[in-house]
Parts: sequence; structure tokens; C-alpha cells
Amino acid sequence: MSKRPYYIVICLFLLLNSCKNETNLSFSETEITTPNNTIVQVNIPKANNSNVVSKNINAEINKTVITSLHLGEPDVINSTSIEESIIAFNDEYNAFQSDFPETAQAWEAQVDGDVMYQSPEIISIAITSYVNTGGAHGILNIVVLNFDGETGEPLENSTLIKDKETFKTVLKSHFQNATKDKDVFTDNDSLELPANMGYSKEGFVMLYNAYEVAPYSTGIIQFAIPFDELEGLLNFNSL
Repeated sequence: MSKRPYYIVICLFLLLNSCKNETNLSFSETEITTPNNTIVQVNIPKANNSNVVSKNINAEINKTVITSLHLGEPDVINSTSIEESIIAFNDEYNAFQSDFPETAQAWEAQVDGDVMYQSPEIISIAITSYVNTGGAHGILNIVVLNFDGETGEPLENSTLIKDKETFKTVLKSHFQNATKDKDVFTDNDSLELPANMGYSKEGFVMLYNAYEVAPYSTGIIQFAIPFDELEGLLNFNSL
């Protein structure tokens, strides 16, 4: 009797398990530092699987952290790893102390990451950074990263929303409620989508960083629109 059907069954079993492992993505919190580092804290999620999905996600997270720690021209980033960025930040601080020894203000940088949402279709991760280089106040910034759950490739905001104009109508009512007691630069008629948005358990998160639609004193404006209000308006289903 031919053994070919038996081998086919084995191959199908291995293929199904391979596909299952590709989508069963797990994350762990990772602390990154370097010797002699005293002013930079980095705690970010890391995709644990050793497949292309994890590699794509981790590469984008690392790039975001490197950018958040960069000082100087935003288009000239020489660091190729988070460790190099930490060392460069400490070196900049040490040079500043050497040039201005009378300055008592210490620099600090803290970067934290959180997996906001994960499904087979889409993964949303927030990277929060706070950087203070001795000014009147530090800079708090949040970047929301969205990834295709099957490939790990980054998703542009334009790919998340199916019907932008109808979506903006829903957005405006929630924005008005979130800012009714706040000082903002814009009104509902001129309101644009934020630079950062993504999925969460509470709904579709809209996040306006400082200076995006309001002064620094107002802080970050963030709210979630329930998924049931966005039925048919998003390109990815929520679970």
C-alpha cells in the first residue's frame, strides 16, 4: 500500500501548525540599557517569535525609540540601535555638563511601550516618550504604531479608515466632548484626523499630541470611539 496519503497528512498537519504559529504572536516587556547609563530608561514590548512578522514589528518599534531619543536635526539620525541612541544621549548630556558645569538641571529620557490591541488582523502598539534636556519642561509624545497582523508590516493611517468623511462626522462629536473644558486651537469645522490613531479594547483611539490641536498646557488629547459607532467605517474588524 502506498504511503503517500500518510505523508500528505503529515505535511498538512505541519503546514497548519506553521500557520498557527505565525499568527500566535506573543510579546514580552524588555528593558534596554547600557553600561554607565544613568538618565535613560527604555521599557518596550518585544515580539518573541523568530519569524518575519516579529522581525518587522520589532524593527519598527526600535526605529520609533531611536527617533524619540535623537537630539538634533530629525533628518540626521546616525544611531542604528537603541543602545547606540542611549549612549549618544548620555554623551550629549556629559558634553553639556562639561560646557556648563554650573547648571544643576539633570537630563532624563523615558520610553515605554504598550500593546494596545492584538488580533489576527491588526496589532496596535503605543510608544510613549518623555524627554527633558534641561528646559522649562520636558516633551511628552505618544506614537501609535499599527501593524498588519499577518505580515507585521506597518500600516499607514489611511489604510485604517474606509470612509474618511463619515468617520470625521463621528470624530467631531467625540472631540467636542473631550475638549469642552480645554483650550484648543481648532474648531469642529476645521478638525483634521490626528497623526496617531489605533485600536484598543475600549474602541478606536484618537490621539492628539501637544501642539497638534492645543497648546502644551492642555496636554495630550486622547479618547476612544466605541467600535459599534464605527460599523462599516473601518477596514479592520474588531474582536
